Amino acid sequence: MIGYFFAVIIFSLVVDTSLVFSHFHIFKSSNLQDKRIDNYIAKSADFAKPILNHLRKLVHAACPQVEETIKWGFPHFDYKGMMCSMAAFKHHCVFSFWKAALMKDANTFKENNANAMGHSGKITKLGDLPSDKIIIARIKEAMKLNDEGVKLPERNRSEKKPEVVVPDALKKELVKYEKATATFNGFSPSQKREYTDWINDAKTEETRNKRILTTIEWLMEGKVRNWKYMKK
Repeated sequence: MIGYFFAVIIFSLVVDTSLVFSHFHIFKSSNLQDKRIDNYIAKSADFAKPILNHLRKLVHAACPQVEETIKWGFPHFDYKGMMCSMAAFKHHCVFSFWKAALMKDANTFKENNANAMGHSGKITKLGDLPSDKIIIARIKEAMKLNDEGVKLPERNRSEKKPEVVVPDALKKELVKYEKATATFNGFSPSQKREYTDWINDAKTEETRNKRILTTIEWLMEGKVRNWKYMKK
């Protein structure tokens, strides 16, 4: 009878202990999730939500110690420093690695990045992503670079960038709007280049004209090209 009594007590302690550890695990896991990223995904377009959720899941699966945060207005995943990030735009998503230039798929990343601000190209559906195996392998490679403290090469600051060439069509519109001109002239070269490159990259004349009108509208409001994605 006494043995049965002690057995019941031990069983109760084991159950209670497991519950404590399970609650601790849940609490610990929840701490790894940044609510700002939950909100970011919730506010994204419907097509983007499964993509962002899937990428987030893979990052945590590959790197359980990852820390989530928001930088420059979009989700980042840090592990011993910056590691990777994702973002949703109007019609596509992107996924990028901070040290992509040092990774074995650097050439592929460079080609993809020419068409989108990300190292997997423009992602419009889950099928556009590489396999989970490839993505996880890339995340682990990025982790290793941070584990080993590998640094990105420093940029040659003495190298001058070419001057910003303003498209003639934009010049003609700027003349009409003094406020837009003042805003544009007050921008740094990189901020000006964001607008001019966007206009020059238009594939059709119709698209170019729309971008010019949008540029004037945003300049009148004092906005930089990527104002939508800046941290509020």
